[in-house]
Amino acid sequence: MFKPSRIAVTPSPVRIRRRARAWMILLALAPGCVTEPDSEVVEESETEFELSIGPGQLSLSVGETVQLNAAVSSPSGARLYTLGYKTTNPQVMTVSGSGVVKAVAAGTARIDVTATLLDTGGVATASVTVVVGGGVSSARDPLKQPFASTSIWNMPIGSGAVFAPANIDPTPESNPWSMMPLSDADQIVLRPTAPLTDIRYSSAGWSGNSRCGATNSTVLARVPMPADFVVADASGNNSTAFLLADRRTLVQTQPLARCTAGGIATSLVKMPNVDLYGDGITGSHGGSGMSAIGGTIRLGELRPGQLGPQHALKLVIYMKEAYKCATRAACFRWPANTADSYSVGWYGTGASNQNVTNTAMKMGALLAIPGTVDIAALGLETAPARQLAWTLQNYGGYVVDDAYAPQFGFATENGPDGSFVSQFKADYGFDFVQRVTGNHAFMRDVQRLAVALRVVNNNSPTSIGGGGTPRRPLAAPLVAP
Repeated sequence: MFKPSRIAVTPSPVRIRRRARAWMILLALAPGCVTEPDSEVVEESETEFELSIGPGQLSLSVGETVQLNAAVSSPSGARLYTLGYKTTNPQVMTVSGSGVVKAVAAGTARIDVTATLLDTGGVATASVTVVVGGGVSSARDPLKQPFASTSIWNMPIGSGAVFAPANIDPTPESNPWSMMPLSDADQIVLRPTAPLTDIRYSSAGWSGNSRCGATNSTVLARVPMPADFVVADASGNNSTAFLLADRRTLVQTQPLARCTAGGIATSLVKMPNVDLYGDGITGSHGGSGMSAIGGTIRLGELRPGQLGPQHALKLVIYMKEAYKCATRAACFRWPANTADSYSVGWYGTGASNQNVTNTAMKMGALLAIPGTVDIAALGLETAPARQLAWTLQNYGGYVVDDAYAPQFGFATENGPDGSFVSQFKADYGFDFVQRVTGNHAFMRDVQRLAVALRVVNNNSPTSIGGGGTPRRPLAAPLVAP
């Protein structure tokens, strides 16, 4: 499957030359692709200033153009400066002296931008690598990004989105031990040729009893599972998705345990099977009845240098700080098809809850950072948080489960292919899971993201993401086996 040539932008390191305290150079290009490069400070000149290149996104086909609106700002007021633009490959990408970029042909080019202050000679330089696609396959791997292009998990936020308050507390119930964020591990087992393994019924669930042994001989499902894959007895949700031998049927259960390599697995419930190529809404996140694989932060995502996951995320929030519903049916909204069995009398009953009467803030709500919010102005300190911000603004995240404690987090992948949280630690040198009391920069960033979220209140089957023009191109169609 092929599509018209598009431009993708990946930043190279930005060098800011000055002797005073560093200000970040913000690189942003026109609609479709946000770039937020790292900055490196070299102490050489004498004046603080900031070079910005807007607008914030880029998505062009060959032959299209975009204006780079570069400008210098300084705390000391207006400054006189000159700007220079240069392309390293004019056969692929041209740029005029006024910063008009044009995609000419397939290939790769780098655009260098230089700002020079006339009064002091201070210089800021930035370079952006631009790839003009041509003859590049747009096929999408269903195992990495499943479900239809118009699935709730793949649809971007639309220009018609109507926002309502979410009122997420950055420190739920003022608890310094709150996880911010937590990681709700989804067990993703996409090994259709692995040995078939029984999943037996266990009534243990979240009772505190051991999940290791089956309650009786009832077989909930027989699924392909590597013999060495083990899921320890624990209290987590462990929503799980297995891919059957036909490479399109997903079996979903919760909570999974497999305490011995090569042994049986156990679970409390099995949900109806789902097509990997379908809408992907339903699944085994018990608090909402939503997917165990759609919206999960997958292995290979949120890695250094990336833009951010290009799909909606799954959010786990403290539902005591949601709408205070009087009936179970009133506790959730589409696309959720249920709420927790304990929802009435729990949801919305937090001591400092600001959402008691806010009917927008229910299980299943789509939360996003409105497009009017300048991500660069949020003060984010860490690279992974900037990626999460990009995703939450362009795709949002669905509330799929109750954290059952004062905390806020995301669903992440665990499985025979590895652990997202381990990958994250190896990439960034710090843990994905943080607590408020630790006051880590990433924790502070997640607090900022949580506060910036709003409910897309007109999200519906006929206006996924709020309707209107999607903020991003739709994911490439899947080709069924």
